[in-house]
Formats: sequence, C-alpha cells, structure tokens
Amino acid sequence: MKAYIKAVSYYLPSTVLTNQDIEKEFPEWSAEKVTKKVGIEQRHIASFAETAGDMACCAAEKMFAEHSIDRSCIDFVLLCTQSPDYFLPSTACVIQERLHLPKACGALDFNLGCSGYVYGLSLAKGLIISGVAKNVLLITSETYTKYIHPKDKGNRTIFGDGAAASLISSEGFAEIGEFVLGTDGSGAEHLIVKSGASRHPQQYDELRYDDSKNPISGDYLFMNGSEIFSFTILTVPKMIKDVLLKNKLSRDDISLYVFHQANAYILDFLRKKMKIDEDKFYLNLHKIGNTVSSTIPIAIYDAQKNGKLCGCIVLAGFGVGLSWAATIIKIKNERL
Repeated sequence: MKAYIKAVSYYLPSTVLTNQDIEKEFPEWSAEKVTKKVGIEQRHIASFAETAGDMACCAAEKMFAEHSIDRSCIDFVLLCTQSPDYFLPSTACVIQERLHLPKACGALDFNLGCSGYVYGLSLAKGLIISGVAKNVLLITSETYTKYIHPKDKGNRTIFGDGAAASLISSEGFAEIGEFVLGTDGSGAEHLIVKSGASRHPQQYDELRYDDSKNPISGDYLFMNGSEIFSFTILTVPKMIKDVLLKNKLSRDDISLYVFHQANAYILDFLRKKMKIDEDKFYLNLHKIGNTVSSTIPIAIYDAQKNGKLCGCIVLAGFGVGLSWAATIIKIKNERL
C-alpha cells in the first residue's frame, strides 16, 4: 500500500503586519532594509483571542469546502503545534469535536516546529500503510508571534502566524516517498521559550538586550540566529543527499525543491551552496513570512496554483529541536 497527499488548504489571520508598520516602531530599520535582509514584506498575525486551535479549524474547514471532502471519512487527526490551546487536553481532541468528525476518529498533538510537516507526513504514512487509518487529517498551526517580545524587531520581521490542513490517504495527487529524519537535542536552547511549562512554570521576569538591542528573556522566544544558521548549512545539504539516495533518485530527477521558508538569506545561501537552479527552488515567504510548521504545505498549495508542481519534489524542514526531516513526493497529473 502507498500513501498520498490528497488535498491541501491553508488559513492566514486577517491582521497583516507590514515592514512599513515595523519601521514606524523601529525607525532605524527601514522597510527596504527588512525586505532585503529577510525577504519578507509582510506577515499575518493572530488576534489576541485567536488560538492555534482556532486557526487549525479554519484551515480544515477551508480544505473540506475547497476540495469537496466528506468530513465523515476522516479517521485520524494529527495536529502539529508548539502553541496548543491547553496543556491538556490535546488540542486535536478539541478539534475533533469542533469539526464534527466521527467519534471513532483517533486524535493527537505532536510538538514540533520547522520540520513538523514532514514529520507529520511520516506519521500519517505510517498510519495509512499499517492499516490503522484510511484518511488522516494532518494539520499544522502556530501562533509563534504570541511568544515574541514586542521590542524584538529581529524575530518580529521573520515570524508570522498561520495554519495548513492536508488530507493524507491511500490515493491522491502526490505519492509520499521515503524519509530522512534527524535530531540534535544538544542545540535545544538555540531556539526556545524557557518559561511556562513544567521545567520552569513561573516567569523569569528578566530582560536584557543583546548587541543589536534586541531583548532577551526566558519568558519570550529566543533564537540564536548564528547557531541556527550554522546548523542549517551543515545539516541540510547532507539531508538532501541522503533523501535522494534513499529514494533512489539523482539531482537530475528533481523538478522542484520546497524547503521550510525560514528566511530569504538562509534559503539563498543554501541554494547557492547546493548549486540548485533558481527555477527549481520555490520561494513564497515574501507575503506570508515564516509560519513555522505550515511553510511547506502553504508552499505546496501555492506552487500548484502557479503550475510548479510536477515530477519529483523534495520537501525539507529544519530548525527548532534541533530537528530536520526530508522526503520526496511524486506528483500525479491531478489538480489539488
């Protein structure tokens, strides 16, 4: 038995934060400078009351309507999020009820970020091939912006909020290939929110500033940009080489590379380092930003709409954890 991506849709919050908006708060950073540095012109921001669960439901409802999916066929829900609605219960359980899915449906959250969509595909494929499920609703949803300090101009230029819903089944438009997965927990503190969970439930109530005058606090998202960059350029090229080998493919067999849309600087560096042609390297972050686990499914959806999906495509996620994941999808001659 094989597993396929059958449908993809996504949801973005209505509030938009542009580089011009950021410039008003931080005059030393012009809108043009931000665009040139990270390749992002705007990003969508969840409202105060809007949760990852809310956005997940919006993405799923959009997928049901857009692709005429009968929700009664869903027999498993996988939600990838690092911003759940509650510590317990699992947000996926709440989503099952809100979406009026069958009570025979399995449901669970898994906590992963930038590599989460590809990890989710591996989990969904395992459920399909093992016979545990026939139709898996894989949702990615994050509200990272709620973790960012208001004065953190670095992370505010990069991250946006969003959700994506994918239906994984025994038939569809894209066959899911073999996976390469990896983890290096020694780098966990390079991208982290330290307070709030069981390790440190109380707030640190501390604040200091780095050399770029960006705030650093255990109560907000911290990203060590230089360490994440080093990790990425060392890990991703080998991961791509390994996933091609595992799928018995060569570089010439690949029609498109869809990487996690981290920021334009990292992606351009990777593309040049790996000698990938620009027309085979998909970018769509300029109007969306880095939506963490949703960047790859959003890119898949947009690439299809732009006529870019054909042949064999590399999907690659990398980041928080530290973790990385890649697979190949083979496109059939079907529309999303």
